[in-house]
Amino acid sequence: MRELDRLRSDLYPPLEVRATGMLRLDSLHTMYWEESGNPRGVPVVYLHGGPGGGTSARARQFFDPAHYRIILFDQRGAGKSTPLGECKRNTTQLLIEDMERLREHLGVERWLLFGGSWGSTLALAYGQAHAQRCLGFVLRGIFLGRPQELSWFLYGLRTVFPEVWRELAAPVPESERSDLLTWYHRALQDPDKRVHLPLARAWSRYEASCSALRPNPTLIAHFEEDSIALAIARLEAYYFMNKLFLREDQLLAGVHVVRHLPCMIVQGRYDMICPIVTADDLARAWPEAEFVIVDDAGHSAWEPGVMAALVSGCEKMKAIRAR
Repeated sequence: MRELDRLRSDLYPPLEVRATGMLRLDSLHTMYWEESGNPRGVPVVYLHGGPGGGTSARARQFFDPAHYRIILFDQRGAGKSTPLGECKRNTTQLLIEDMERLREHLGVERWLLFGGSWGSTLALAYGQAHAQRCLGFVLRGIFLGRPQELSWFLYGLRTVFPEVWRELAAPVPESERSDLLTWYHRALQDPDKRVHLPLARAWSRYEASCSALRPNPTLIAHFEEDSIALAIARLEAYYFMNKLFLREDQLLAGVHVVRHLPCMIVQGRYDMICPIVTADDLARAWPEAEFVIVDDAGHSAWEPGVMAALVSGCEKMKAIRAR
């Protein structure tokens, strides 16, 4: 990893929350947020994956608590935000507005954006809408929401994980397996838990089973928990049906808006959820960004090499000062 090798690469110790709250977004949605680390430090905001993935206490450990003011939040419908798995009034544009509301609520002028998978999508979308509020980016497992990326997730993965894909397709009538997304989206909206929960577990298990270079039973079990599975499956299917509320190639076309800002792109060579070709496309559109390929890793942020690169990247970003 070249220069990154000289920087800290292990997670920081577990960190207690210093402040937390529930921010009312509208008459339906309320956002969970938390702060830890140095209250006078450089603000960094963690954008979780999914949509629907939610945050975790371990996510605080990517950042030096003496240097960073660490801000985590659960996006609409995810984690501790309420209502869980809610698709009404839930779009990329509204998530960007929510970030602005949170930034203003916390009195942050500018912040570093840290996001992986769907978190990288949201980071880029927010950055291109509010570049003046960004200090820089640490991005992992790049997902730009293009049609070929959605098709790969729903069908291309069976070329590598055929047995896992068969489990995803099994509940779907054979006559509808050419459009898994429409079938799952409709079924996941069914109000009956006996209908939607088994399907949510199947969708979430599919994603978790393909996320690590080697099988990770702990990760799979976590993704199969009812609250995690429901938010991930329902929101991902809903966002995918709506093309993530982005114009085709919107994020690549808009890179010029943020190219003046520092960026690190971390990508597992064998990422099956978000294949490396997407990260390569972003790196070629953003030649000033540092592109770090982890040769022995898949998609998960908790792959040892990816985790080390992300911590090292945040160490490198200490050169940034909030201005």
